[in-house]
Amino acid sequence: MYKSIVMNRVCRVEGHGGIVVDIKDGKVADVKMNIFEGPRFLESLVVGKTYDQVAPILMRICAICSATHTVASLMAVENAFGIEVTRQTRLLRDLLVQGGNIESHALHLYCLVIPDLMHHPSAVTLAADYPREVKMGLELKKLGNNIQETIGGRAIHPVNAVVGGFGKISSEEQLWDLREQLEEGLEQSLATFQLVSSMDIPDLCVSSNIYAALSNGESGYSLFGDKIILSTGETNQINTYKDLCREMVVPHSHAKHSRFNNNPFMVGALARIALNGKKLSGQARNTYDRLDIDWFSGNPFHNNIAQAIELIYSIEKAIEIIDELLTMGLKREKPVEITTGPGAGTGAVEAPRGTLYHSYRFDESGRLAEADVITPTAQNLANIEKDLRVCVESSINESKESISSKLEMIVRAYDPCISCAVHLVEINLK
Repeated sequence: MYKSIVMNRVCRVEGHGGIVVDIKDGKVADVKMNIFEGPRFLESLVVGKTYDQVAPILMRICAICSATHTVASLMAVENAFGIEVTRQTRLLRDLLVQGGNIESHALHLYCLVIPDLMHHPSAVTLAADYPREVKMGLELKKLGNNIQETIGGRAIHPVNAVVGGFGKISSEEQLWDLREQLEEGLEQSLATFQLVSSMDIPDLCVSSNIYAALSNGESGYSLFGDKIILSTGETNQINTYKDLCREMVVPHSHAKHSRFNNNPFMVGALARIALNGKKLSGQARNTYDRLDIDWFSGNPFHNNIAQAIELIYSIEKAIEIIDELLTMGLKREKPVEITTGPGAGTGAVEAPRGTLYHSYRFDESGRLAEADVITPTAQNLANIEKDLRVCVESSINESKESISSKLEMIVRAYDPCISCAVHLVEINLK
């Protein structure tokens, strides 16, 4: 009987991580998801900066989720200084975040997950056999990029979203052009759902899960919310996020782990669909209703079906937002008046991989004194390790190669962003 399984690099995920399984007397002794990508002390870097310098730095935690980091950062600053933004700004920010969701989900499904489900080693070999499907996935990703470029000024690290609003307002012609692209994208997203939902979904590690996501009450499915809801029935305000994300340093990882009441938990598309799926509308709701899935079963591979549903949701929501903006009439709004000084604020947005928190404290001079950013992958890591252990325990008599393949698939199902998770560390200069 082998005593260990060592995977130095998990393939087809963002960043560098490995898996180590220790076996003793034929039983699983330990399972670790090693995150050995070097830590990036970005929270330290922004200490002492002015409010308008924070988002342009911290959005660089991630290139895939830079729009979400930008919006969460701006919301935290505005919360600290009591700034209220207009309906137009909220809609444009929502549209920007939906673009990021479309881009990320399309990339993950077609380049990372579907190759697994169709028994291909990569998207390159998949494209050789299924060129139409892969082309469709890349076009959906491009659609998400186009939205971010139009609204945010750039497809990556948007410069147009600022504290209180936007530097430049898109034209009606640009919005009409996006709407036309979205109509085509909607058909592609429905075809993506058909493809993913028709595949055999693995059940390699089904176990009980705690899910957490944002909620905006009864006003519909959203990637924004002022409350955190959990599958345990608890509800908290977003400024109490540390009660959920009790972070701890683990010796095998440059990323912290988060636990709720000493238990791992899961955030992301699966958690959102499980907790808020009945708030969906339109064709996204139709696809949700057609599935005979127990979203609370604890199968992480359901996350990929949830992403396919959210792809439809984000495109429909983007069309809805554009229609409202065009009906309202786009306005060049005056810059908001900002009075700096001491204050603290928290912003939370649902990133593609789960809930993202930015929380800041400003000193008497209005400069940043403390920053805390908790990313979805950092919240999911403990839950990933739990699922990896369940898989090994049920497959312990199989070959190393078989188990290793399963473990990689489980990690990819979560769509981890490892570079996001190693941005340590919380700084407190009180």
